[in-house]
Amino acid sequence: MARSKVAVLRTRPESVLDDYRRLCALAGAKDALDPTATTILKDNISWHLMYPGSNTTPWQLEGTILGLKDAGLEDLVDVHNKTVVTIADLGDRYNKFGPVLEKYGIPKKYNYKVEDMRWIEHRPRAKMAVLDKVFPDGIYLPDYFFGKNIVHLPTVKTHSYTVTTGALKNAFGGLLNINRHYTHTWIHDTIVDLLAIQKEIHTGIFCTMDGTTAGSGPGPRTLIPHQKDVILASADQVAIDAVSASMMGFDPMGIEYIAHATARGLGQGDPRKIEIVGDLDAANERWGFTVGVNLGTGTGMLLWRSPLKIFQKLLFQTPLVNLFIFASEYYHDKFWYPSRGAPVVDRWKRESPWGKLFEEYPE
Repeated sequence: MARSKVAVLRTRPESVLDDYRRLCALAGAKDALDPTATTILKDNISWHLMYPGSNTTPWQLEGTILGLKDAGLEDLVDVHNKTVVTIADLGDRYNKFGPVLEKYGIPKKYNYKVEDMRWIEHRPRAKMAVLDKVFPDGIYLPDYFFGKNIVHLPTVKTHSYTVTTGALKNAFGGLLNINRHYTHTWIHDTIVDLLAIQKEIHTGIFCTMDGTTAGSGPGPRTLIPHQKDVILASADQVAIDAVSASMMGFDPMGIEYIAHATARGLGQGDPRKIEIVGDLDAANERWGFTVGVNLGTGTGMLLWRSPLKIFQKLLFQTPLVNLFIFASEYYHDKFWYPSRGAPVVDRWKRESPWGKLFEEYPE
């Protein structure tokens, strides 16, 4: 059996689009995806506000589009999702996705709009670890995702609930409906279950990951951005998450979702068994990132992981959940971002070469 392969490249703003094209070729996009099928571009909007390291970058989106076209994939569609704390259209606007998609004539669809897709019950062939228990009335997925390729576009960053987040976690928004927060107590096994489901419903799976500005700390939103000038890609979603975790300074097999996915044969999380192509010295870097918590994530950890989780049905599956949604939105958008985030963004746009590149993209 061929070893799982992850492509890692150093990049700079002047060459980043060509570097993404080379990255997709090195990682085997042409072999991983069905050229006769529609390809879903599943961008990552962890925060509708623009914050470095948190969301898909416009050059990641554009470079991946070019790399897929090089591989003979012309039928591309971008799919947005919303969460209880993010607004897709604002994320599209503030992160400058719209002009990139318009430039290449790529339509947008929304997994929560009935005119774009319906939610249908799926009975997985694979044995589920938790999803069938969390959703005993049935696992419902968007019908549009069936029989299509999917390309995930996460960034290299930490996550307060899962240590790191990347390819596997990116399916969380696309495949689960607005009640996905029901799964947070079992988040590691949830995203592994979703990978098993993806292998059943998609004609091909691929991922590009942007680490031009990577994020450490209480992710996926209130991060500390670090310029790292790297990009990654792979057809093995577990392997790319493992390599990015290693680069951030974590032991991949010590992260539950990576270890569980590897044990279930859904991908390779052991770095010793992953082939790195491209810039090996970049893949061997260890950045010493840490996972932190803020007021919002700390509260969530208490309610989902501590003995207080016995109240989660009352708090999160009744109208009381709206109190937590309001509190999270107010804290992140109205308090943290204006007082702490906006100065970081302004400095990044002035001083970082990637912030300057972001400013060159049209709004």
